[in-house]
Order: sequence, then structure tokens, then C-alpha cells
Amino acid sequence: MSAMVLSPAPRTTALTPARTQRRAAADARVVPTAGGREPRPAALRLTLRGRLVLLLLALALGVGAVLFASQASADGTVSAQEVQRHVVAPGETLWRIAAGITPPGHDVRDTVDRLVRLNHLPSAGLMAGQIIVVPVG
Repeated sequence: MSAMVLSPAPRTTALTPARTQRRAAADARVVPTAGGREPRPAALRLTLRGRLVLLLLALALGVGAVLFASQASADGTVSAQEVQRHVVAPGETLWRIAAGITPPGHDVRDTVDRLVRLNHLPSAGLMAGQIIVVPVG
């Protein structure tokens, strides 16, 4: 079911021909040409604010593209690391385990840090019976 509403006809006022032409030109945003030819559309003009907005938009897109491109770069292939499980004995510390696997001439602190990160430990403290993974070699 639909309903229709009739409204009265719009009221018109008597305009002079010159006034009608000026109003039509202003409404259509056209520029009348010399010689009485067809009016041509007005050229698009940007204000200073519009230019500034376009410049800031272009800068934002450029910065976004640079940041996105830097995130998309790969670090290369990561080789798998061979590990073995180790059951922590009573009284055994992470430092003692790290000292046993650290190659000569390397810092034991780096190995401790590596073991903490590898096992996702909240600290360097261990409990007896805890199973951790230790890199081989």
C-alpha cells in the first residue's frame, strides 16, 4: 500500500530576461563567453586551505607507505636450532647449565639470556624437576 501527497504548484515570480540569465549562470557555475556563445563550465579552483589539506593528505599517504614498506621487508631465512630437553636437578641453577654449554671465549651471561628467552622464563630462577630446552652445541 502506498500513499501520495500532492503539494501546491510552486509560486513563480516574474523575472526580467537579464536577471534570469544571471541567476542561471550563477546556479550552474558557468562563465558566459564573449559573443553570445554557449557558456562554458568554470575552472576548478582550490583555496589555500584546500591545497594544505591535499598536501597533508599526500604526506600522510607517503609516510604510511614508507612505514608499511619497512614492515614488509623480510629478515631472511631463519635456520632451525637443535635443542634437547633438560630436567633441572635439585640445587642446579641456570648459570651452571649455561656455563656447561657456553663455548670457550664466549660470555656466560649471553647464554643465560638466551636460555631465558628460549624457554620463555619470567626470571632466571629454576625449580627442581622443571623441564627446559637447551641448545645443542
